[in-house]
Amino acid sequence: MKLTIAHESLPIAGKFAISRGSRTTSEVIVVTLEDSGAVGHGEGLPYPRYDETVEGAIAAIEAARPAIEAGIARADVARVVAPHAARNALDCALWDLEAKQSGTPVWRLAGLEEPRPLITAYTLSLDTPEAMGAAAARAAARPLLKLKLGGPEDAERLRAVRQAAPEARLIVDANEGWSPADLPHLLAVAAHLGVELVEQPLPAGDDEALRHLNERPVPICADESAHDVASLDQLVGKYDAVNIKLDKTGGLTGALAMARAAQDKGFVLMTGCMVASSLAMAPAMLIGQLSQVVDLDGPLLLARDRTPGIRFEGSLMYPPPHRLWG
Repeated sequence: MKLTIAHESLPIAGKFAISRGSRTTSEVIVVTLEDSGAVGHGEGLPYPRYDETVEGAIAAIEAARPAIEAGIARADVARVVAPHAARNALDCALWDLEAKQSGTPVWRLAGLEEPRPLITAYTLSLDTPEAMGAAAARAAARPLLKLKLGGPEDAERLRAVRQAAPEARLIVDANEGWSPADLPHLLAVAAHLGVELVEQPLPAGDDEALRHLNERPVPICADESAHDVASLDQLVGKYDAVNIKLDKTGGLTGALAMARAAQDKGFVLMTGCMVASSLAMAPAMLIGQLSQVVDLDGPLLLARDRTPGIRFEGSLMYPPPHRLWG
């Protein structure tokens, strides 16, 4: 097997801002595996929040090159590669390679139903209330909007978005930007405005306060607190839902295991993504088939996507073309 690793800088349309800062590009790694004329691809985004870097992810895969090129199995990926985004790219490339070699789509290899089109959330970056209201007005026809919050004017941001998009369903992602003291008021405002889900309101290290929340008018979803199967037990009693991202689980293999374990524990499933291309969304769509909330709008936030890419009609995303992945 031949391994190729590439670093790609994907331009974001405008900028993408959350409570921890903003950026204008997404820095991803792409793993390509070639074997007997078949080629498989996988994409991962090393995320600084989880102490991952592009350089570190590439170095980890390079260190495992002998094992990979000798013919690594998916079950061995977590053993030989530590960073989760690096595992994701490698794991998804292995799934894609097997599909190309066997002529069997990944959904069937994984024992899933044939994927159907999905409605994805569309993300509004953190900005002033006025700017977020204007962005919501431009996106008001989309059925599901996701608001990035995490600042002192969050109640005003929520009201501005709801006024500009009165018919849209709303979910919120605070990216650890709220405090336990602010939480009851902001959840009450969110509930009054019809918000259906709030992601990671408190820092992961402070989320024990959720266990003692007297009122929970809006379901709360773990993101930065939820990584893989091993993280689930400590989330019980604090969260109602978990956001499954392949860059956290270490690929489709880990995401499938986490989805099944989370269902068994009674969590609502959300499928999320980093700001990445259709190559990263393609395997995540399979987890989206199992989820009640889907947030796979990464390609919609880029200045340009891969060709071929996933077809979007507004917020309706179609299963990926086989030439792309799977």
